[in-house]
Amino acid sequence: MSIITDPFTLPNGVKIPQVGFGTWQIPAGDVAYTSVANALKAGYRHIDTATAYRNEASVGAAIRDSGIARDQIFVTSKLPAEAKTYADAAKAIDESLTKLDLGYIDLYLIHAPWPWAELGADYKEGNAEAWRAMEDAYDAGKFRAIGISNFNVADQEYLYAHSRITPMALQLQFYIGYREAANVDCARAHGLLVEGFSPLATGFLFGNQDVAAIAGHYDVTVAQLAIRYVLQNGIVPLPKAIGADHVVENTKLDFIISPADMAALNAMNDTAPGEDHNEY
Repeated sequence: MSIITDPFTLPNGVKIPQVGFGTWQIPAGDVAYTSVANALKAGYRHIDTATAYRNEASVGAAIRDSGIARDQIFVTSKLPAEAKTYADAAKAIDESLTKLDLGYIDLYLIHAPWPWAELGADYKEGNAEAWRAMEDAYDAGKFRAIGISNFNVADQEYLYAHSRITPMALQLQFYIGYREAANVDCARAHGLLVEGFSPLATGFLFGNQDVAAIAGHYDVTVAQLAIRYVLQNGIVPLPKAIGADHVVENTKLDFIISPADMAALNAMNDTAPGEDHNEY
């Protein structure tokens, strides 16, 4: 195994490679197909997509064409944030399974606790209904694990109290200077594994000279430091890249950030103030 494929373990015992390849903002078609193909060639065995990314079909095709056994690749997708009824969720689940065409999905998440056009709105009852459809799909073998994304403490606690199967993972935004401590702590208190998307703050992090200086301590790139930082916080990082060189570069994580440098990074205020946040 390599660093990127060493596993974390979800609460139900399912193993998940500890670094994933994110596909948010990667256009469907040749770009998404090639990016995922390059990621698999570089050694990634954990691919993250979503209905909202509109690239599930391209991601699935790249995985099928890779020649790698299906059970060696961990695939995450996500329920549309707008699906807040049992019927809508069940329909969206089957659509994702059809688009990916991989037989099953390893981890399926409610993408957000509210529709994207209503950030911060209260859809707790709708989440419980969507979750019920996901529980049934999990029981039917369509998923190996189920979880949530972008949930704050209040939305988490409601769902935990109104679920038959406790969520197994929480995916949220996590990068140097933005750690969502309350949301992470709540998820961990309920046994969830936490995943961090946008570990590079969608590129804003590259302009931070303090982060660059610490990366220089290890002769690594800002991207490598940022991904390693998330990993050393016990969180699954989900970096994305399009260029083949960057895809490979982001797998080179064979270094350890010192306790002193981790403390310095953890103490930083938001290192990407231009970045949008979904924390409500």
